[in-house]
Amino acid sequence: MVQLNREQMISLGALGMAFLVCAFTVIMALQARFDAGRELAQHRDTLAHLEARARSAPLTQKKATPTAAPAAAFLDAPTAGLAAAQLQAYLSQVAAGQQANVISYGAEPVRREDSPDLIRVAATLDVGQSSLQGLLCQLESRTPYVFVDSLTVQPVASGQRTPENPTLRLTLSLRALWRKV
Repeated sequence: MVQLNREQMISLGALGMAFLVCAFTVIMALQARFDAGRELAQHRDTLAHLEARARSAPLTQKKATPTAAPAAAFLDAPTAGLAAAQLQAYLSQVAAGQQANVISYGAEPVRREDSPDLIRVAATLDVGQSSLQGLLCQLESRTPYVFVDSLTVQPVASGQRTPENPTLRLTLSLRALWRKV
């Protein structure tokens, strides 16, 4: 019988360990590939189920109908002139709530591309810089629906306001929707 010396035994042990590490690595790689294949099959089944449900959904769902705007969204007046006056009164109310002074109003001429239910008004106001955002937000976020088409801002030399809150002169071009009553 052949006797192995110490160096040969260590070499055989290292070779055995290297073999086990390689075998373990191959087994783990095969296991990972098997798990990925199973997960891919699950995702394909889920996708096929969702596609089938999406194809059948339009048949079962009712078509959504657009909802009409509330009555408060419109200026209610028998004539366009009265509707413009109503818009001017609304602007005065919002301006007063923001400590703004209305300098002048004016009705803008109807444009060719405008629909007949559109009212246009131009206005000039003096407002503090800190109130400007609140004024514009209230104009465009409440009812009646008012849209700011153009806005010009100029500083005003005035001793009434502090340097932190200077007075600004706004020239607004507004439009609103009118419903004949």
